[in-house]
Amino acid sequence: MISTTFPARFEYLDEIRDMVAETARAGGFSEKTIYSLQLAADEAATNIIEHAYAGVKNATLSVTCEIQGDKIIITMHDTGKSFDSSSVKEPNLKADLAERQIGGLGVYLMRKLMDTVRYESSKSGNLLTMTKRRE
Repeated sequence: MISTTFPARFEYLDEIRDMVAETARAGGFSEKTIYSLQLAADEAATNIIEHAYAGVKNATLSVTCEIQGDKIIITMHDTGKSFDSSSVKEPNLKADLAERQIGGLGVYLMRKLMDTVRYESSKSGNLLTMTKRRE
């Protein structure tokens, strides 16, 4: 298991993606799946930085990656604003770009790329848990 706390800033996204890839490679995941895992983690971290911590300076984001049997578990913990994931509508991917509603694509991608995406909010902060089984 790898666990690191990052400053909640966009310039640390590469390090988060690298951490996910390193854990997934050690767990025997294919490069194609590793790319999907990195994309899901990138979307999750971006949403936390952009929305949970909007305008907050010196915020942190704790990321944990671990292999359990044939699956990888990626968790992200923040202490920013909570989020109601059930309020996110699936984006209309067939609509013209100019007519699409802004937002929701990141959550949609995470749900499509991962086997499970679970979000919990409590007094200690927000916890996002994403899992993916090895093919």
